[in-house]
Amino acid sequence: GASAQSGASVAPAIDTLAWLEGTWIADADGSRVEEQWTAPAGGAMLGTSRTLRGGRMVAFEFLRIVARPGALVYIAQPGGRPPTEFALTSSGPGLAVFDNPAHDFPKRLSYRRTGQTLRVEVDGDEQGKALRDVYTFTLEGAR
Repeated sequence: GASAQSGASVAPAIDTLAWLEGTWIADADGSRVEEQWTAPAGGAMLGTSRTLRGGRMVAFEFLRIVARPGALVYIAQPGGRPPTEFALTSSGPGLAVFDNPAHDFPKRLSYRRTGQTLRVEVDGDEQGKALRDVYTFTLEGAR
């Protein structure tokens, strides 16, 4: 294969994130969060998220992970707003960490799958105060 330039990191292929595919459900505090991811195809994975409370959708988000030269990029559009990009900075079997240090909240998104459970940690700050949200999802049909 082609050798990488010295010091340049080579991003893993998007297929290595296939473990994220599926419908993930988190129930907490009277809310239900559903996050769905498609299989990797055409250099991208597409995701949607919605939060339900009291029988109503109270939040939604368009998500995607795209392969770019030398990088995998997580793109979030909460409420359909303009995209914010996070670069994959760490990955392994069932692990993907995406960072955007210039953003306030979140700065980091960490996805970790263990069996039929997906733990998502969202870290950042608002007005200088550190914030962390943690979601524990279960793969639909695995309950």
